Amino acid sequence: MSVIIISAIIIVGFIIQIRLMQSPETALLGNRIGAIFMAVAVLYTIIAYGGIGNPSLWLWLIVGGAAGVWLGQVVKMIQMPQMVGILNGFGGAASALVAVAGSVQYPENAVWYLWLTASLAFTVGTLTFTGSLVAAMKLQGMISGRPVRVDKNGQSQKGLLIAGAVIILLSVIFTGIFNLWIVLLTIVSGIYGVIMALRVGGADMPVVISLLNSFSGVAASITGFAVEDPLLVGVGAIVGVSGLILTRIMCKAMNRSLSAVLTGITTVVTSNRSGTPVQQQSSSIDVPKITEKKTGLAQVVKTARKVIIVPGYGMAVAQAQDKVKELMDKLEQSGKEVKIGIHPVAGRMPGHMNVLLAEVGIDYDKLYDMETINPEFEKTDLTIVVGACDVVNPSANTAEGTPIYGMPILEVDKSRHIIVCNLDEKPGYSGVENSLYSMENVTTIWGNASETVPTLTKLLEKTPDGEAKIEKTGSKMLDSIVKTARKVIIVPGYGMAVAQAQDKVKELMDKLEQSGKEVKIGIHPVAGRMPGHMNVLLAEVGIDYDKLYDMETINPEFEKTDLTIVVGACDVVNPSANTAEGTPIYGMPILEVDKSRHIIVCNLDEKPGYSGVENSLYSMENVTTIWGNASETVPIITQACN
Repeated sequence: MSVIIISAIIIVGFIIQIRLMQSPETALLGNRIGAIFMAVAVLYTIIAYGGIGNPSLWLWLIVGGAAGVWLGQVVKMIQMPQMVGILNGFGGAASALVAVAGSVQYPENAVWYLWLTASLAFTVGTLTFTGSLVAAMKLQGMISGRPVRVDKNGQSQKGLLIAGAVIILLSVIFTGIFNLWIVLLTIVSGIYGVIMALRVGGADMPVVISLLNSFSGVAASITGFAVEDPLLVGVGAIVGVSGLILTRIMCKAMNRSLSAVLTGITTVVTSNRSGTPVQQQSSSIDVPKITEKKTGLAQVVKTARKVIIVPGYGMAVAQAQDKVKELMDKLEQSGKEVKIGIHPVAGRMPGHMNVLLAEVGIDYDKLYDMETINPEFEKTDLTIVVGACDVVNPSANTAEGTPIYGMPILEVDKSRHIIVCNLDEKPGYSGVENSLYSMENVTTIWGNASETVPTLTKLLEKTPDGEAKIEKTGSKMLDSIVKTARKVIIVPGYGMAVAQAQDKVKELMDKLEQSGKEVKIGIHPVAGRMPGHMNVLLAEVGIDYDKLYDMETINPEFEKTDLTIVVGACDVVNPSANTAEGTPIYGMPILEVDKSRHIIVCNLDEKPGYSGVENSLYSMENVTTIWGNASETVPIITQACN
């Protein structure tokens, strides 16, 4: 009874671990709890089987533990899929060996289910071992990553399955020659595992890795029955079920059946259908080949407000995750909203992209799964694809009869602009040409991602003099406008929030008031992304509430105002709302800044707001525009007060 209770406690510990690892915030704690309970399970097993005084057992325990610590230190993140594959294999091999060791102690007249479970455990463990080794070799590039079909119709696998089933049945009937059956099962299940892994293509490796992980758990659970160990039964079942659930989720994400993945029919093999597949090894290209469509690359990057980055296996191969982090930092410093969209089967193991990006310090809350990010693409100014192909290929929606037809993809083609940083224009592992590359709103930069991504980062660097672009008036006239104004209104918008420039607005307001000017702040009721958004941000930096005026109160003031300064607001100050019939903003009440004597606009760029309606304010004669990040442009006006 005590065995059952202790086993149950340890199993519950592992369930708690899995629950905690579902969230990035608690994953580290879950990992530590899992390690603690694993140590407890090992120690309990040693004590239960009387091995506490066995020196050879402790020797090999120390050797294995040291090897694990060493591998944890030297294995790079890019090699993690191979590492997971090898560990799956070791788990399967361990189960197979324990099952054999247990069967040696059976009396010839032992209960039939012991022989059956020993044979089954050995079979599943062996095919897990050989399949995992082949998968790891594929991922390491030691053998071809393409599907290898031993025969056209999979007859060899069917034959091996039948042979394995017959041998398992005979091992239960003729137990006196059990060792012979083990030898035969080694051959049959070992070959089956090799063929199973060989038939899977590179882009489907995450599925086979998660399936082999499930098999290692199943093998352990069956071994638990063979040696009558309830702890091994329970823990193995947890691993087996969780791996199987993950496998099913990933197959569903690709809109494929598991049988289709395992038989290798998810990849185009014939050359007349697709052309040459993408090579896994990255190549060094001194000068990236940039193909621009209509809008210049620099203009696209600098004017984008909302950006999504989509990483893929090409990023992992090029080890460009640090370059993606640098690009993301630069985009955010420029006041842009940046998110990262990840396809569930991107990479070569479940969560591959998440691991690589977390390694370089990208917050988990910036990483979005496919279901969450897909609705965002149509609202996005720029999507940057880094080393992803099949998972962003629009042909998945139209190319009937191809391996990717019907597979859910990241809908990057709905973005306003797309920049693709892939190695070359060749198809992905499916062999299907990527129709994304030929779209009008796409710029392609062919080459190693570690070299091409930095070209985008450089586009965001400041001009040599570090000044924002001031149009119409020039710096001298700007100084005059600011210094001579007596009555000033500041109009903040969402652009101020994105640039986190509220402290700069506070500094400007203080400077204006120190110069003897009357300063008010006019706030539109829908400025920002929640009711009272601007009020909260401005109060946060110490601006008195009595300086904040709503639209109805401030609108009559504009025609009496010498200078209105717009900081990151667009649609809510667009005079086209009064004239542009049929547009989304027609009839919407606005802040009537156009009635002011002078207007200075500190917006990121001249692009329309979220309504998509061009802002007629920008072209008025009494308007000075200063394009750039508000945290950098507002101080220009502050300096003009000196």
